Amino acid sequence: MTLDQFRPYISKFLDPFVKGFDRIGMTPNGVSVLAFGMAVAAAVAFALGGRGDPIWFVGAAILVFVNGWLDIIDGALAREQNVASAGGDLLDHVLDRYADIVVIAGLAAGIENYVLGFLAVTGVVMTSYLGTQAQAVGLDRVYGGLVGRADRLAIIGIVGFLAYPLADATPGGLTVVGWLLVFLGVVGHLTALQRFYYSWSALE
Repeated sequence: MTLDQFRPYISKFLDPFVKGFDRIGMTPNGVSVLAFGMAVAAAVAFALGGRGDPIWFVGAAILVFVNGWLDIIDGALAREQNVASAGGDLLDHVLDRYADIVVIAGLAAGIENYVLGFLAVTGVVMTSYLGTQAQAVGLDRVYGGLVGRADRLAIIGIVGFLAYPLADATPGGLTVVGWLLVFLGVVGHLTALQRFYYSWSALE
């Protein structure tokens, strides 16, 4: 089970934010772009945290959580304004993928371990690809598996907070951020395989 499945149950917590954005004239696409901006800022903060003062990890963690929250709000705002569209959905998904990539790039750049970064980013991208590819072959979109996007953002944010007091190397010679990249890579590819197996079985 992933946190994505709980989105329908948090709508009441979104109302103040949705109404606030609507009041100031923000569009759903604008919120999506703002969310991507938070991801870029988080990536920069992760890179600075790994190469300099670890306090940047705290800022990065906060920005990751803001990105995730805005990613929920844009859809709710589209429904509030009755402007939900295929184009908006496309923009949201594209920016989400770029957000995933830049955040992981920031993590990898901070510890200067691009092999782990490659492992992590391919796992994340393949997870998302298998989720949407199910739709392309006539199935519902697949959100299941070990780790979905909401879970991933929550884990990255929590590890970001932990990376501040635990900035030094841990057992195995990797930092907390290094182990996060290992986790994202391994679990990402396993989740992708789970989604592939589910889709393949459903098509038989």
